[in-house]
Amino acid sequence: METDHTPKLVGTVWGLLILNTLGSAGAKTIVPLPRSLIQLVTMGALVAAFALALALNLRLRVRPSAFLFLLTLLLVPSVISSAHLESGFGALFRCARLALFVATLWLLGRWWDGGVTFVRHHIRMYFAVLGSVAAGLVVSPGAALPGLYGGRLVGAVWPLTPPQIGQYAAVIIGLTVLLLMGRRTDRTSAAVVIVPSLVLLALTHTRTATLGLFIGLTLAIGSLVLTSAAARRFFTWAVLCAVVAAAALGPVLQAWFLRGQSKENFSSLTGRAKVWDALLSAPRSTSEKVFGVGLGDKSFGGLPIDNSWLAVYNEQGLTGITLVAAVILVLGGVALLRPPSLQRACAIFLISYCAIASYTEAGLGDASPYLLHLALAASLLAAPAAPASLPAPAIPRRPVPRWARDRR
Repeated sequence: METDHTPKLVGTVWGLLILNTLGSAGAKTIVPLPRSLIQLVTMGALVAAFALALALNLRLRVRPSAFLFLLTLLLVPSVISSAHLESGFGALFRCARLALFVATLWLLGRWWDGGVTFVRHHIRMYFAVLGSVAAGLVVSPGAALPGLYGGRLVGAVWPLTPPQIGQYAAVIIGLTVLLLMGRRTDRTSAAVVIVPSLVLLALTHTRTATLGLFIGLTLAIGSLVLTSAAARRFFTWAVLCAVVAAAALGPVLQAWFLRGQSKENFSSLTGRAKVWDALLSAPRSTSEKVFGVGLGDKSFGGLPIDNSWLAVYNEQGLTGITLVAAVILVLGGVALLRPPSLQRACAIFLISYCAIASYTEAGLGDASPYLLHLALAASLLAAPAAPASLPAPAIPRRPVPRWARDRR
């Protein structure tokens, strides 16, 4: 049986980090929440997470981690570019937030032992977030499916956009499926998570999350096919169901995928390509090319960039792109070198999902859910800590009688 020596409060710290990365932008909520209040809650969650992690790790015991080392290096171009204040004083604030975020992960890294404890924390917290989304849908369907977003599901209790909800649903679906295959959870518990999450994912009409889920699961299960009979059975049934669904529901699936968009709008990735072209053609100094213009709100010309690599290039320059690419390559390389296991499969799912989502979503260069997904992958790939060696017990010596001592 797997023994877990992680303090329960570590899960609270992880939940606070997730709360911090929820953001403050989104649709109108049922009860109007001032953005300043939301930002106060999210930043307060980060400060509380750091303070609690520090209290749990007062001796500052940290484990070597290439992932965290690269994230720490990412602070260098972030601070250099933000110091010019081209993006305003908010850039320095975002640098401080990223530094506190990375510092908290360093403190938690002491408990990264290759187990699935943090996977359970991840699923529970994001399932709670999706629970708030479902509650908003039940209480006020009109607010949860607004016409402003084309009838796509949004957060009506906490302001969440459809891509955010789709991302959270896809990630916990994938992780729960893998836990079920690895017999780390039962079917009833898995169904409670997977079924409602699939419904919410479908209501968001989020193509990136859906593709990331299916491709990520395919790669993760593929890594287990040679060693797991359950993986082979699941893979076979999944392929059969996909073929039947494509044949029977082809037009419906196509309509869902297109979301009523024209071919021109679809080919330009809902207007993203125009923003990308404008960003790449904008004149930049040598310093801006190397270090970027400073941490911002991941937009260019008032429009969202919606691409992690271009957002990193804009804010942290070529140096930032190099470091983020190194993060993905290091985690991917370590995952490929590990022997087949449930932990390795979960890590492959998370890494591949983040790599796929990076094409149409921003966040790899700043404190975001994507960095938390990758941190979870790093915890799964960490080698178990070596048990502390105990001193050998002293061998009791037999007492020597007095008459024997006197004869020496």
